[in-house]
Amino acid sequence: MIYSADVRIEVPVRDTEVTDRVGDAVENLFPGVELTHEPGKLVAETHELERFSERLHEQAILDTARREFDKRRDDDGFSFALKKQAAFKGVVNFSVGNPDELGDIEVHVTVRDPSVEELIDYIAPPTEDGRPIDPQNR
Repeated sequence: MIYSADVRIEVPVRDTEVTDRVGDAVENLFPGVELTHEPGKLVAETHELERFSERLHEQAILDTARREFDKRRDDDGFSFALKKQAAFKGVVNFSVGNPDELGDIEVHVTVRDPSVEELIDYIAPPTEDGRPIDPQNR
């Protein structure tokens, strides 16, 4: 699918953390991001969600991802938070409840084309019996 989206990722860097390792955590889930250092945090931008989608499929957490995307969804896009520790290991772990003491990886996706719903269906398709359903065949 061809899509147009802006992905902005913000992650706090605590005094006890190594900035490059925090950057590595982001790059593990979003390879090829452009990282910039701002006071107390790293900011990354990308237009690609392919590798992140692959991780969701590999970990078989499509339904969880859809729930998290829907929680903070609006007409322009969606947002979600990820655990930093898991990202260090290349694992997607959504942050629910209270933020981690080291801070979470905040991801904001602004969708230009297609619709927000269609992009979510592409990244994390609905499932039936644990298997992805092609949204075109529903």
